[in-house]
Amino acid sequence: MPCEPVWFAVTGHGRRDFAHFHPFAVLYSLMNTLKRCLATISQLWQTPSASLLPFTTQVLKCDPSSISFDGDGVPLIESSETLAAIQTASRYLAEDLQTVVFPTETVYGLGALALDASASARIFATKGRPPDNPLIVHVSSQRMLLSLLPAGYILPSAYRVLIDHFWPGPLTLLFPRDPVKIPNIITAGQPTVAIRMPFHPVARALIAVSNSPLAAPSANSSGKPSPTRVEHVLGDLGGKVGLVLDGGLCDVGLESTVVDGLHEDGNIRVLRPGGVPVEDIERVLTESFNQGTVPKVLVHRRDFLDEDIERAPTTPGMKYRHYSPSVPVKLLWTISKPPHGEEAITPLDLLNSLKRSLTSCTPLKVGLMTPSDSSIAGGLVNDTEIQWHQYVLGSLAEPAVTAQRLFDGFLTLEKAGVDVILVEEVSEDREGLAIMNRVKKAAGDAYWIIMPV
Repeated sequence: MPCEPVWFAVTGHGRRDFAHFHPFAVLYSLMNTLKRCLATISQLWQTPSASLLPFTTQVLKCDPSSISFDGDGVPLIESSETLAAIQTASRYLAEDLQTVVFPTETVYGLGALALDASASARIFATKGRPPDNPLIVHVSSQRMLLSLLPAGYILPSAYRVLIDHFWPGPLTLLFPRDPVKIPNIITAGQPTVAIRMPFHPVARALIAVSNSPLAAPSANSSGKPSPTRVEHVLGDLGGKVGLVLDGGLCDVGLESTVVDGLHEDGNIRVLRPGGVPVEDIERVLTESFNQGTVPKVLVHRRDFLDEDIERAPTTPGMKYRHYSPSVPVKLLWTISKPPHGEEAITPLDLLNSLKRSLTSCTPLKVGLMTPSDSSIAGGLVNDTEIQWHQYVLGSLAEPAVTAQRLFDGFLTLEKAGVDVILVEEVSEDREGLAIMNRVKKAAGDAYWIIMPV
C-alpha cells in the first residue's frame, strides 16, 4: 500500500502544525533527502574541480578591535590589514564557493555560503560530517534573518525577547524553513532551520561583506573537539582548507545554546546547552516577557525527552558522539551520587584500575583536567609511577573559565601524547550544564569517586 503524503504548515505565530502525518511517509521523505545530500557530497569528492585536493593553507590575521557596526549592522573596519583579509575571505566564499575558517565568540567555524547547496556540501566533505547532521546558519543582521524566513512569518514573542537580549551572541534559534530559500543539505530535510547572529566582530563582518548568510559548524574533523585557537584548526584541518582568518582566542569556548520555541505550548526547549546559560534565558523571560504566561524553559534530557529529534536531529550535537580527542577520555564523577547498581571507588582504586588496563604504556602518561580547587587532584598526582600532565580548568566558582578552557585542554593533552585523559565533574549550574554535556559526549567511561574518610 503506498504511503500517504505528509503536509507541513506553519502558522503566523511560528508554531509547527502537522496537518497530516504518516510515519512511513516521514521516513521515506527523510531517506530521499539524505540520498540527495549524499549524492551532492559524493559528487564533490569525485570531481577534481571541487578543490578538495590538499591546500596550502593561508592564515590571515584580523584585529577584532578594529571592527565596529552601525545601527543597520554594516561593518566599519579601521585596520587596512583586517579589511583586506575579510575581503579576501569573502571572495573565497562568494566567488570561488570555497570554505573559509573564521573565528566566532564560541569556537572557530568552517564557513560556506548557506544558500548554495554545492558550497555547503564542501563543509560535509571537508569535515567528514554525516549528511543527517544539520548545520547552523549565521547572519549579520536582523534584516538578513528576516530575508531567510517564510513570507509573512511573525516572530514569536519569546523569540523577540531572546533576540533583543542575546543577539548578537552565542544563542541559536530554530525557525520554520522556507524550502525555496534554504537548501535541504543545510537542514537534513527537516522543516526547521537553526539560525544565529554571532557576536565576534570578524565573523559578523565577514558575513556582512560576503552579503550572504554562512553555514558554519566547528572547524574540525567530525567528532573531534572544537577549535578555540588557530593552532587547533591548523593541527586538524591544515591542508584541507585554503584560508583561515586568525582572530585570536575564542572568548566563550563552547558552542552556542540551541533553542526551539516553535511548539504549540509556547515553551522554550533547550536542545543543546551552550554559551548562554539556561539561568540567563529564564531570568530574561521572567523580566521581559509581557504577552501572558511566561514560557517555561525546558532542557533536553533533563526536563524532557524526544526520541524523534535524537533519531532525526534538528540541530547539531544531538545524535553522534562529539568532542572526542584521539585518546580515551574518562569522566570522574565527584559530585553526583552513583546510580543504582554502580559502586563508588577511591582514587587509589582508580589508579590501580588504570595501571591494570594500560599495562603496555610505560611509563603511563595521564592527562588530568580538574578545577583549580579540585578535591582529588592532589591525591592523584602523588602517585609517582604515573607521568602526570595536568591541565587546570577554572575554579569551581568560575564555570565560564572552565568552558573557555575545556576544548583547549583536550587538544593540549592530546598533543602532549598522553595515554588517557581524566576529567573531573563540575556542577551543572550556569556554563557547567554545557561543560558536562560536552564531557559526557566525549567520555568513553565514567567512574564515581569517593574520598576515603
